[in-house]
Amino acid sequence: MTSGDSRLSGVMRYWELATPIGSHRLAADEQGLRSISFPSSRHAVKPLAGWRRSEEPFRGAIEQLGAYFAGRRSTFDLTLAPAGTPFQLRVWELLRTIPYGETVSYGELARRLGTPTGARAVGAANGRNPIPIIIPCHRVVGSDGSLTGFGGGISIKRQLLDLEAAHRNGTGGEIWTRPSLPLFS
Repeated sequence: MTSGDSRLSGVMRYWELATPIGSHRLAADEQGLRSISFPSSRHAVKPLAGWRRSEEPFRGAIEQLGAYFAGRRSTFDLTLAPAGTPFQLRVWELLRTIPYGETVSYGELARRLGTPTGARAVGAANGRNPIPIIIPCHRVVGSDGSLTGFGGGISIKRQLLDLEAAHRNGTGGEIWTRPSLPLFS
């Protein structure tokens, strides 16, 4: 990840992608992938004047997300450029260390950050993660293991965790086919 400069530089490009868990809008500039948003999320990214629709900058992300949903990829190798505060960037970097198919509580993440009473702050940073799935905020759960907050909704969070558990245990199958549909209105 990069320094987290909150200014989006250069020409932003975007692409809409259908996946087994719904549609997503990807946005990137020359620094890297800036966001993956769910259209229903309160933080959904909408193209601004000057943004260009183009699939080309997202070929790697599309390929890797396809492999993830097919159970052939458990990590991502993409240039990411999320914009956030220094604390948010630390949380998002820590999220990337949660192993595929496993979960960690907000409190445990706070302890790992050296702020044992910071579970709520970790939850707030987690909720602002601009690149879900790739930065796996869906792997964070409540202290009792319950599913809490997710930009795509709790049912999507459950689907992602079930997908990872099935593939980690060797019981998952192929669920990804790349449709070419208009996804956002």
